[in-house]
Amino acid sequence: MGADGRPRLRPSPAPLDVDLHLIMAVGTAGWALILIASGVLALLGHVTAPAGATSAAGIAIGLYGMHWARKNRTAEPDSAAPPTDGTGSPTP
Repeated sequence: MGADGRPRLRPSPAPLDVDLHLIMAVGTAGWALILIASGVLALLGHVTAPAGATSAAGIAIGLYGMHWARKNRTAEPDSAAPPTDGTGSPTP
């Protein structure tokens, strides 16, 4: 406990460095599979057009996300930021 009686919190962990382009590509591929399945089901008369439209919208959003992820990819972490001690204040 701190001097003020409140429990001390651990510093937040650093964010993971992930490939957002890959994550968006996997999600977009999933929407493409759903579009194919809903197309087959629509031909058989089991689903209506909104299922296909929803899948198409998912693909469009995924393609935009892939473009955004590639455009905003950073090669190196931000070295201009000063190091911190975990509390947000710069280290001396």
